[in-house]
Amino acid sequence: MNFQQLRSVREAVRQGFNLTTVAEALHTSQPGISRQIRELEDELGLEIFVRAGKRLTGLTPAGERVLPWVERTLLDLENLHRATDDFKLGDSGLLSVAATHSQARYALPTAVHEFRSHPPRVQLQLHQGSPDQIAQMLRTGAADIGIASHALTDDPDLVALPCYRWTHSVIVPPGHALLDAPLTLERLAEHPVITYDTGLTGRGSIDDAFRRAGLNPRVMLTAMDADVIKTYVELGMGVGIIASIAFDDQRDTHLRAIEARHLFTINTTSVAVRRGGLLRGFAYAFIQTFAPHLTAEVVQRAQAAPVGTPMAPL
Repeated sequence: MNFQQLRSVREAVRQGFNLTTVAEALHTSQPGISRQIRELEDELGLEIFVRAGKRLTGLTPAGERVLPWVERTLLDLENLHRATDDFKLGDSGLLSVAATHSQARYALPTAVHEFRSHPPRVQLQLHQGSPDQIAQMLRTGAADIGIASHALTDDPDLVALPCYRWTHSVIVPPGHALLDAPLTLERLAEHPVITYDTGLTGRGSIDDAFRRAGLNPRVMLTAMDADVIKTYVELGMGVGIIASIAFDDQRDTHLRAIEARHLFTINTTSVAVRRGGLLRGFAYAFIQTFAPHLTAEVVQRAQAAPVGTPMAPL
């Protein structure tokens, strides 16, 4: 048994049993992947995969039982490499952070700037994506740390620790009718709405609030990030609903923001890491720079906790 065999099995599951994409992901040949898998099955004396001819179509019951051990063994190997790198390399290396646009654009810059001053030898790689994409990057090891407000808390392979709470604001051009009286859902629903795509930046709490009020707003345009939403609000195409952190009085001088915390549920942004994983020392330092209450000890304790263990609230 060798680690390449285990990687072939894990990647086959991740790639939906498509050996062509498995070979591409592992930078080898399709026959080589098939051979690695067959050799492991022969050594274990059982079939891990269901086959239709030469194609893999799923996991056998034995494969379902074996897969968690394959994942755990490979995770332990990665942890060993990280522990060794911490000892040999100290404060140098690559840190990969995945975040939604709103977090990368508005919440992270201060922490990134502070972190870059010490340690100076860490190369920071910032990815942007949806919460589901961030979760996938964490599961596959493409990202060390994920930052988002949704989806991460629902993944049993991840540990999501709350960082801060935030609310929504309604943005309008100067002189807009919504500025003349207290903001209500009923008044808001009278205007075309521009807001986030489904699944992003609290969109669910926006939809839930209108649904509970029995209202059907005219959502005429959606986007992934607040900058796009603000652009179309400036053009007079509708009123925007964005995360409050995405509005800056000094920059957004052509718009006005109306606090909407009384209309929509308060949201929580979380930092997520792989359950059972080990991060480099500078990765724990970055997390604490972003969220000071999340010390290395707190994060490591959460990583080691079983699935279903409640995380400490903010």
